[in-house]
Amino acid sequence: MTATEQNDKNWFGERIPEKHCSQKNFSVEELHHTAEPIVLRNLVGEWPAVKSAKISDHEFVNYIKEFNCGRVVPISVGSEELDGRVFYNEDFSGLNVKQGNSLFSTLLEKVFSHGKDKRSKLIYMASVDVEHCVQGFGRDNSLDFNGLNPIISMWIGTRTRIAAHNDLPLNVACVVAGERRFTLFPPNQTENLYPGPFEFTPAGRPISLVDFHHPDFERFPKFRKAMRVAKSSVLNPGDAIFIPSMWWHHVEAVGNFNVLVNYWWRTVPSYLGTPQDVLNHAMLTLRDLPENEKQIWREVFEYYVFGGENTPADHIPHKIRGILAPMDQQLARRVRSYLVSRLNR
Repeated sequence: MTATEQNDKNWFGERIPEKHCSQKNFSVEELHHTAEPIVLRNLVGEWPAVKSAKISDHEFVNYIKEFNCGRVVPISVGSEELDGRVFYNEDFSGLNVKQGNSLFSTLLEKVFSHGKDKRSKLIYMASVDVEHCVQGFGRDNSLDFNGLNPIISMWIGTRTRIAAHNDLPLNVACVVAGERRFTLFPPNQTENLYPGPFEFTPAGRPISLVDFHHPDFERFPKFRKAMRVAKSSVLNPGDAIFIPSMWWHHVEAVGNFNVLVNYWWRTVPSYLGTPQDVLNHAMLTLRDLPENEKQIWREVFEYYVFGGENTPADHIPHKIRGILAPMDQQLARRVRSYLVSRLNR
């Protein structure tokens, strides 16, 4: 085997840094000063849900049924031939899974019954609000975010492979049952991961078009560069991982019966909006300009948005700085109203 073939086979890269901790010494403030991903071993090991899952899948199902409130949840279903990969169909006219709805109790039964097979049917509930499907679950199974208000979601399924994608919020993902392999790439690897379309995606974010189990290096040659900086770890029940904003992550549920709870949050006020809206608008207004004009706007953005210590308002009297002043809720409301009026012309 050549060196290149060996590297391609073992592409998962180095292990993600990790530390052992517990929910008693969990500090969200520490994460705010962490620019790199980190595995938090046994962070939620004392959760009753995790303890039941460590006994058996059956024990966990019995435990979580206590919180079932009869809700309907969105699910994705696919054949055994997919090997758990949630993706597009062959001609990209749709997805390779069928999407629909199910009672939460029925979902549990189906995942539990199919999940024991090595080649199980793909059954997947993604990112459903915890209190929507299992009311009261968070009373004994939660983390202290010190006054922040994270979005708390639950994910349940058989073996699944979720294509690499990135998210704007910070993320702590906690494995409750089963096993999950996380493979992460820094934000600067976007070009090497070959992201797909913006509007049509399996779950709202562009995903890498590379099949990580069978990468096509003729079609995606730059993926080898991404492989060199990949970081990967397998998490067991009770383990968690911190994923910083915009880090690409490929998530593989490798257990027979898999449950994850994650927390998404941001450290900036919600009135600032989302940079994704700016990117979308930039594609509309800047991307197709002549190259010389794009260079001008690169410099304009550098001056007004990404500049250094000296702000572009230093030489302007405070009372007339307008949008150049530090952003607060009142100013953000004015700017948003102005943008809406411009977009609706």
